[in-house]
Amino acid sequence: MLSAIARVAGRPPFKREGQAAPAEDRLAMLCLAVAGDRCLVADDREIRRPGPSYTIDTVRELRREQPGAALCLLIGADAAGDFPQWREAEAIPSLATVVVLTRPGMTVPDHPLIAQTLEVPAVDISATSVRARCRRGESIRYLVPDAVARYIAERGLYTEGD
Repeated sequence: MLSAIARVAGRPPFKREGQAAPAEDRLAMLCLAVAGDRCLVADDREIRRPGPSYTIDTVRELRREQPGAALCLLIGADAAGDFPQWREAEAIPSLATVVVLTRPGMTVPDHPLIAQTLEVPAVDISATSVRARCRRGESIRYLVPDAVARYIAERGLYTEGD
């Protein structure tokens, strides 16, 4: 069976301290979001690993665990612009096919490290906008699964001052 591994960065190197919810909360929300989908698996390896989370380390681990698997690294158009600056970005395409998912209003850079662009339905939802709505006390209903919205509200995540 084909499955997709959804990962949570323990300490994202491109985010300033306080920009993201604690890794444990982000993992809990990911588990809630993929619950019931047999094709999606929440992976906690990056929050168990000490230090900053680098995609190259995760892709290398997955390649060792699944040597014959066809691995694809899916990244959003918003992250694709920074992709060439990621740690050892030039090594990633030899381990996994790099696929960029489109996002409304974002241009996918033309870069040799990017193998493919995948057009996705024009749903303009970003984690940044969800966090901003939470800070302003606005509803995030229909933007995230109900279980995730409840978790955010119960934990008081992304409130003013986060």
